[in-house]
Amino acid sequence: MDRLEIDNILKVDELTNEFEFEQATSILGKLRWMVKDDSTLQPILQHLLVLIEQYESKHWRNESEITDEQIKESDYAEKIISAGSIFIQKRKELIKNKLKENEMSQKDLAKLLGHRPNYMSELMNGVRPFSRDDIVVIHRLFKIDFNNLIPPFLKKEVTHHIKMTLREMKNKRVKLKMHDLESV
Repeated sequence: MDRLEIDNILKVDELTNEFEFEQATSILGKLRWMVKDDSTLQPILQHLLVLIEQYESKHWRNESEITDEQIKESDYAEKIISAGSIFIQKRKELIKNKLKENEMSQKDLAKLLGHRPNYMSELMNGVRPFSRDDIVVIHRLFKIDFNNLIPPFLKKEVTHHIKMTLREMKNKRVKLKMHDLESV
């Protein structure tokens, strides 16, 4: 379970690393305009603002204490979040184009998938993840390749686990190379 999934954000007391910080900043950007249509997102937006301000104050306040490792971690986290945002934007455009081609609205798709229109907006904008069933229906309905619907990124913990396990196994038959596991 991702700590910064929208349903979990209000339970988070603090951001613990650069990846979470970048993820929170990305979600905040999306929520800022979504809250105009759905005021129930306002408490989440406010909580994210507090979390971000606390993290910046604790980790980035004093310029003389910022390390090269911290900057490297920040750059890497920003790269991962940026790649995710680009993927979500491309997926959104693909789905919107297919909706238009089929003379459907996003509300029609929401109804078809059994979601509220506001929830569908959260899915389309990457604030919530699509369910497996949603992805399969969209794939079958619009013939969109799964590679364009499912983000190809692995969580850092998963990547680390696989790298460590492959090193321990030393199995020459495994075709997956370390660079194949990189998130971006």
